[in-house]
Amino acid sequence: MNINRYQVNQQGVGQFDGGRITEQKPIGFPGEGSEVKRVGPLFYWAWAKSEKEGYIPLHPHQGFEIITYVISGKAEHGDTLGTKSTVGPGGLQVMQTGSGVSHEEGFVGPDMQGFQIWFEPHLTKALKRKPSYQQYHDEDFHVVTSEGIRVKEILGYESPVDFVTDASMWDIDVRNGYTYEHHLATDRSLSILVLSGEGNINDTEYKMKDFFVIEADEESKVSIAVRKDTRIIAIEVPSTVNYPLFRK
Repeated sequence: MNINRYQVNQQGVGQFDGGRITEQKPIGFPGEGSEVKRVGPLFYWAWAKSEKEGYIPLHPHQGFEIITYVISGKAEHGDTLGTKSTVGPGGLQVMQTGSGVSHEEGFVGPDMQGFQIWFEPHLTKALKRKPSYQQYHDEDFHVVTSEGIRVKEILGYESPVDFVTDASMWDIDVRNGYTYEHHLATDRSLSILVLSGEGNINDTEYKMKDFFVIEADEESKVSIAVRKDTRIIAIEVPSTVNYPLFRK
C-alpha cells in the first residue's frame, strides 16, 4: 500500500467572479499547481469557498459526471435542460453531462463551502447518452453512526445516486480518541481530503487541508487515528480502468 500526502502548498488554486469564489484544488488542471492530476477515473476536485456570494456564468460540459457537494451555505444550479435548483448543507447536485449541456452556478453564503468533483466514465459511451441532472438533500443519504464515528455515504451501494463511474464517496466525522478503519481491496485507490482535525493515517501524520492518495497493490486496511476531532471526505475508485482515459 502506498500512502502519499499532499499539503496545501502542493495543491492547486483558482478563483471565479473576481475572487468572490476561491478554490483549493487537490486535483486540478495543468498549470493550476496541483501535483495530483488524477486518481484513476477521479479527474478533478476543487474545494470552493465564498464568503458572501459568487457566480459562474453559463458554460458547456460533455461526457464527465460532475457533482457539487455542499458543506455550508448553498449551491444554486441552472442549465440548458431547464433546471433551476438550490441545495443547502449536505446536499448534492449531480450532472451527467453526456452528449453536452451548459450550466451556471451560484455559491451563496455566508461562508459557503462546497466541492465540485469530476469523474470520468467511458467517454465514447458517455457522449452517446442524453445529459441529465439529479438533486439530493442531506436527509436523502444513508448514515451509519457508532461511538465516536459518523459515516454518510454520498456515492456507492447505499446511495440514492444513479452513477455510471465506479466510485464511492463518504463524508466522515471522527471524534478525538477514536479510530476509523477503511478496508481497501487490491487495485483500488482511496483519496482523502481533511476538512478539519489532526491525527494519523496509518503511520503518516495529517492536519487540516491535507490531501492523501492511498493505492492498494493488495488488500489493505487504512486506519485513521484521531487526536483532534476530524472531518474528512473520502473517495474510492479503481486504480486503473478497462477503458481509455482522457489525457489532461
